[in-house]
Amino acid sequence: MYDTLSASRFESATILITVMDETVSLEETVRIVLRDVKDRVAEFLIVVCKRTTPEAMATVERLSKSLGSLVRVHIQTLPFLGGAIREGFDLARGSHVVMMASDLETDPNEVKNLIANAETHPSAIITTSRWRAGTTFEGYSKIKLVCNWIFQKIFATLYCVRLSDMTFGYRIFPTKLVQSIRWEELRHAFLFETLVKPLRLGVEIIEIPCVWKARPEGRSWNSFFLNFVYFRTGLRTRFASRKSILKPAYRHREAGGLI
Repeated sequence: MYDTLSASRFESATILITVMDETVSLEETVRIVLRDVKDRVAEFLIVVCKRTTPEAMATVERLSKSLGSLVRVHIQTLPFLGGAIREGFDLARGSHVVMMASDLETDPNEVKNLIANAETHPSAIITTSRWRAGTTFEGYSKIKLVCNWIFQKIFATLYCVRLSDMTFGYRIFPTKLVQSIRWEELRHAFLFETLVKPLRLGVEIIEIPCVWKARPEGRSWNSFFLNFVYFRTGLRTRFASRKSILKPAYRHREAGGLI
């Protein structure tokens, strides 16, 4: 259904990271990725904004100076987390793009596993799950844990999939795919949108386990009540036409398989 938008093989990865107030954790993230998969990384694409702290910017500049062309820094123009990642998707140069955080909540030790799976399944999205057997939530409130579990069950049923974690924003995508989709969300619900829109297009999703730990530094910019926007995103996408999910320039390429 989306053959012209998929990748026939893995060549390299853009590591897409957004930065607000992370310093030590950002450096640790980059260090671990370089340790494990340096030869498969095309670039670290670091997205910053006007609210990025001076300390975090100093860390970004230090990384840019030490790693040279391996680091690209982009100042976002669209607002919020979703806006930052949307711009990063469009700028990515690797055949695949890893969406992750810079605060260690997305364990950088898992990047090698994401890439290994992408090498085997280059046209699929490889996504991490905090709910798979053997994984844990460390530092997650009990109320949020229950709400998250219920939400996952509702939307896995609605989309007729066996996925256990549709909201964790730690994934690797074929770059051509994410550059072809008409993204709409700007806040954290965008992380959910990056899974449900490809699902609606018929993209294969492969889930691997990942441990979640609360960030060691910085603060969360996602209000609890903004999580209810996820319901709107999931319901609207489930009943949207597949053609409407693609950017206009890509619709004619997939017209034969879209409804």
